[in-house]
Amino acid sequence: MVTAANTPSVIPRDAHCISRANISENSLKVLYRLKDAGYQAYLVGGGVRDLLLGREPKDFDIATDALPDQVRGLFRNCRLIGRRFRLAHVHFGRDIVEVATFRASITDAEPHHDAILEDGRIIRDNVYGSIEDDAIRRDFTINAMYYDIRDFSVVDYTSGLQDLQAGVIRIIGDPEVRFREDPVRMLRAVRFAAKLGFIIDPDAETALHNFSHLLADISAARIFDETLKLFHSGCGHKCFELLRHYGLFAYLFPAAEEALAHQQDNFPLTFIAHALRNTDDRINSDKSVTPAFLYAALLWEPLRERAAELGEEGHSEVLALQMAGREIISRQVKHTAIPKRFSVPMREIWTMQPRFKYRRGKRPMRLLQHPRFRAAYDFMCLRSRSDDSLKEDCDWWTQLQEVEQPEKLVVPAKRSRPRRRKPGRKPQHKST
Repeated sequence: MVTAANTPSVIPRDAHCISRANISENSLKVLYRLKDAGYQAYLVGGGVRDLLLGREPKDFDIATDALPDQVRGLFRNCRLIGRRFRLAHVHFGRDIVEVATFRASITDAEPHHDAILEDGRIIRDNVYGSIEDDAIRRDFTINAMYYDIRDFSVVDYTSGLQDLQAGVIRIIGDPEVRFREDPVRMLRAVRFAAKLGFIIDPDAETALHNFSHLLADISAARIFDETLKLFHSGCGHKCFELLRHYGLFAYLFPAAEEALAHQQDNFPLTFIAHALRNTDDRINSDKSVTPAFLYAALLWEPLRERAAELGEEGHSEVLALQMAGREIISRQVKHTAIPKRFSVPMREIWTMQPRFKYRRGKRPMRLLQHPRFRAAYDFMCLRSRSDDSLKEDCDWWTQLQEVEQPEKLVVPAKRSRPRRRKPGRKPQHKST
């Protein structure tokens, strides 16, 4: 079990690779203003970790001994946010620099401090302390290193640099206790392992297997946010594999996990794998992605199964998809929230799938003009990678978009024959 050392390892500037040239200008402004005001100011967390790995950090977080109100007093462009975890956000246009006051362990809190612990889970955590306290209450050793703006050294209380060099995700403290405090740490462990290509420490691995059920107690809104971090990280397919390995995926997408458990010819697994690899490729190529497409793929197999059942009851294919879509989404939102701005396009992607079978008359050109056509087309072609019967449709619709005159590819609609009068009947005329 990792605990913080009384005397930290201090890595001087000439012994590490972090340069101020790789730290955002706005983050440096905040660090220097805090320092000049007499406060301690450190770059901390993922920013330090990524800089030491030679990666470009996604964001830069700052830790200080200044209280949130004191931080706000230094910056007119500062807003205090959060109730469970009070933070200062310093705004520079669209850029936000997050500043957190050093936290102490919640178990050491005095009764009057702003801290709540319920069934071992942290409900509110605003107990302030020293940098040593702050280091020990962080989740993983590789996220508990501090870059000191005063002398540009790296301060390490938990042997995080050693684990970083060894490629190990190691939790600080007892994994069981830390996962009970915040079960979302289990998802973070998986995400960092996938993102960095690290292994998870055996003690933490055991706890992941034993306490995955704790995720059922986390709010659907928070799970949604964590799901996007997992699957929109550029390594979503690897995250998916690890989530299933540790039994966590079933608590995020139970219907999808159930479908995977009785898959036929490996279809659901390969389809989800293709969808996640496609999302990873787009993210790593700086292309846009949407949660609507991702969730539509993850829930496609349970939707397809339910729609088949409704079809056997006599409902049309499109109506069955609409009804199944409502059912599947209503069940899923109990586990991960799905904002309406994503659930609506999800349903449209699903219900447009049968329309790709039609190549006659005006239907193809009308479908081509649909505002959600591209997403639905991409979804159909993604399905064709796991279902050979759809490859011809994918090729035809691809060609339709590439030719200069797409209407020439469309097969004319069959003309209906005029109705013949029965012999001996005279045409009826309206009386005047």
